[in-house]
Amino acid sequence: MDLKYIKSVATLTCAAVTFAITSADAQHLSDPGNNNTQTKEVNFGETDIEGEFQIAGVKVSGVKFADSATVLEVAGLKVGQHVKLPYDQEIARSIRVLWNQAMFSNVEIIINKIDGNKIYLTIHLDERPRLTTFKFTGITNTQQAEIKEKLGLVSNKMITNAMKKDIESRTRHYLMEKGFRNASVNIIESVDPKVLNGASLTINVEKGSKVKINNINFVGNESFYGARLKRNMKGTKEMARISLYPADEFTAYPKPERKFSNYMNQSGPLSLSKTLDAVNPYFRYGIMSASKFDEKKYDEDKASVISFYNTSGYRDAQIVKDTVYNVENGNINIDIKVDEGQKYYFGDINWKGNTKHSDSVLNQLLGVKRGDVYNKELLESKIRGQATMTGGIDVGSIYLNNGYLGYRAEAVERAIRKDTIDFDIVVNEGPQFRVKNINIIGNDRTNDYVLRREMETMPGDIYNQSSLVSSIRRVSALGYIDATKVNPIPKPNMQDKTVDIDFNIAEKSSDQLELSAGYGGGIGFTGTAGITFNNFSLKNLFKTKNWDPLPMGDGQKLSFRYQSSGLWYNSLSFSFTEPWLGGKKPIALSVSATYGRYALNDQGYNSTTGRPIASPYDKYIRNIGGGVTLSRRLTWPDNNFILSVGVDYMNFKLKDYPLLQTEMPEYRNGYSNNLALKLTLARNTIDQPIYPRSGSNIMLSLAFTPPVSAFSDNDYSTMTAREKYKWVEYHKYKFTADWYQRIAGNLVLKLSTKYGFLGYYNKNLGFSPFERFQVGGDGLSGFNYFVGRDIVAHRGYDVYSSFDGTSTTTNSYTIFNKYTAEVRYPFSLDPSATIFGLAFFEAANGFNSMKDYNPLQLKRSVGLGLRVYLPMFGLLGLDYGIGIDNLTDVNGNKVKLGSAAKFTFMLGQEPQ
Repeated sequence: MDLKYIKSVATLTCAAVTFAITSADAQHLSDPGNNNTQTKEVNFGETDIEGEFQIAGVKVSGVKFADSATVLEVAGLKVGQHVKLPYDQEIARSIRVLWNQAMFSNVEIIINKIDGNKIYLTIHLDERPRLTTFKFTGITNTQQAEIKEKLGLVSNKMITNAMKKDIESRTRHYLMEKGFRNASVNIIESVDPKVLNGASLTINVEKGSKVKINNINFVGNESFYGARLKRNMKGTKEMARISLYPADEFTAYPKPERKFSNYMNQSGPLSLSKTLDAVNPYFRYGIMSASKFDEKKYDEDKASVISFYNTSGYRDAQIVKDTVYNVENGNINIDIKVDEGQKYYFGDINWKGNTKHSDSVLNQLLGVKRGDVYNKELLESKIRGQATMTGGIDVGSIYLNNGYLGYRAEAVERAIRKDTIDFDIVVNEGPQFRVKNINIIGNDRTNDYVLRREMETMPGDIYNQSSLVSSIRRVSALGYIDATKVNPIPKPNMQDKTVDIDFNIAEKSSDQLELSAGYGGGIGFTGTAGITFNNFSLKNLFKTKNWDPLPMGDGQKLSFRYQSSGLWYNSLSFSFTEPWLGGKKPIALSVSATYGRYALNDQGYNSTTGRPIASPYDKYIRNIGGGVTLSRRLTWPDNNFILSVGVDYMNFKLKDYPLLQTEMPEYRNGYSNNLALKLTLARNTIDQPIYPRSGSNIMLSLAFTPPVSAFSDNDYSTMTAREKYKWVEYHKYKFTADWYQRIAGNLVLKLSTKYGFLGYYNKNLGFSPFERFQVGGDGLSGFNYFVGRDIVAHRGYDVYSSFDGTSTTTNSYTIFNKYTAEVRYPFSLDPSATIFGLAFFEAANGFNSMKDYNPLQLKRSVGLGLRVYLPMFGLLGLDYGIGIDNLTDVNGNKVKLGSAAKFTFMLGQEPQ
């Protein structure tokens, strides 16, 4: 490519000869990858000017912002320098260098005058305009903000063709990710009259319609139906469809024959994949799927399909060809042609390098037998020690849990015989390591010993991978540690066969404040004030220098709460927990105290005078009490068990208060004492407390009061209720189990079950009027805690709803059962604001006695919910539940949906 030479149009002494270079030529010559620039002589053109000249003067013209002296310095043309005409390499180099600055849209070197052997040159430059403003048209404000963030445009930047191309490319790519594959982008540059040499850009976008995935068609898949393969494509989904006359699905490859008889002959109704594949041309349920095409996700999904084949024995499976093309409805089809290859099976497996464990032991842990379907991914996970993450045992874990930190194993295919593959597993055991130091990094407030006591791995122990994983879970469960940022890093030292562990953590705020106030007609002011310190330090309470802003760092929990609704309701509670009593053993001490008064405002009126018969709030129940509990972590059956033993005392005073109006209308006045021994056995393996993705939480609790009546000669059958229940008697059992399982990504399934039973010692006393179960509502303790009842949440039903359809039920049961299934998905997992939504199905009921108990007689509800965890306020929740059994009245007549639906609010903890 040659430089263009403009011939002289005047005499030799006043010639205006221009050595000009076009933009395209300049770009070509300035390309360091273009070999012509380095080797080929560029001819400036035909001219009668020849010879060697000495530069007598060089000046710069056309610049507005650039410094002329700097331009001359960059160009490298100096007075006294010799040049040759008609072609000179130095002039060509100067043009290239100036063009490479990307500041100019035109570069010219002009011969102003030739005087003898003297030549006078002018470097003429046209500066590119500078960006002042830019704007988008045709897209939403949100889309504009996201694209601007990707572009990184700033004012005063030179506007170049490369810049415009980049804007267009990034904008189109962004829109393609959003599903607008046919979008067009047109950039208009206009002069900005307010700024010298300034220009603004208007980026006009025509998004067009969203392009969705119409069909994904598999060809060559003889072993698996297309519907089964599509389930492995998490980011590439087909659009929903309902059609009696579907268009042809295939274009790139021959269309397979579909026959209903084939579907029936192959037991299609018994197979989900076969059924979905058969109805796919007519019905598809992907209403919630985005069905947009993302090339990056598509590539990942193709790899997932091959991975699925590999784990199913098809070692040689590959995608031969795939095609993405437009169809008539404006969307796209994807045709994928696979070559499955043959199905393989495991043959003989030989071990090499193992000295600590025999072949038979390793084979048993491997769990792979001759004749099993080939699955190298499974084989490698077994030898890597994947089970250490879940507490299981496999080949790798037996080494990693016994100090062999440098353990490595590789599965090598030794021989392939038809459809059978023999393996050699080469083991490198390495030396056994012991833990030397554990360095805790990142704890600014929490004392080291508070974190160390939660760890199962200790200095001097043989390195154990499972113990390290368990330590992560225990530290994460403290509540004031960010579970997503707990990261222990082992650092082995080969010289002394020890390993240091850097335990990296990040603290988070966990103290909670509860404040609310209001005014209600007839009640007056209502309000709640509560505060909880989850990482408190009692020993530093009187050391003001350790307050930041409060004494922190010892892992203790201190809580106060006051609630008032005028004269109607008042309560005060306090609790303190020391998780490691004495600091050496995992024995927790909890102390609590509570006071409450709940009054009725149902005074009657004198029919003659019209005045109240009694003062408001004269009828009430009052309680005062507290408790002490000791809890210890067990080492058997495993160290996830906790046993708690506690003693609770509560004194109740009733004044004209109808506690059980239907069952015990005579018990309205008197004092009752409730002294109970409580035993709780719990096992908790959830991975983190706020948004668990795996694990379980199981608890069995038992409560017993002294059988006072057994040591008395009184005839309880003739005693008044006030005399009978001076000392309350009962034995009570509750069982709770929550189980969490990750479905895909952060989508989690939660299953729960709860049972409760209240019994008595003396048939003449019968069931205690206290400690019964109340089913319904949000499960918050509220007022009913102070009348001695356990409230069992049941979304979609009121607390006082009548489960048997009559108005005589007191809803204070002695037996209950409850089942819950939830699907949860997080919108934000940020520790400062964890937000997730859920869909639930719930079934529960309560019964008055074992004679009435029917575990299948359940009241059902469905609904949606939202949970927001804020460190300052704890867990906030809102549920909308529909009581399915409230959709009809007692006569079987349908009722409006709104009458059967309930909003439920929660604060502080999940409903029980």
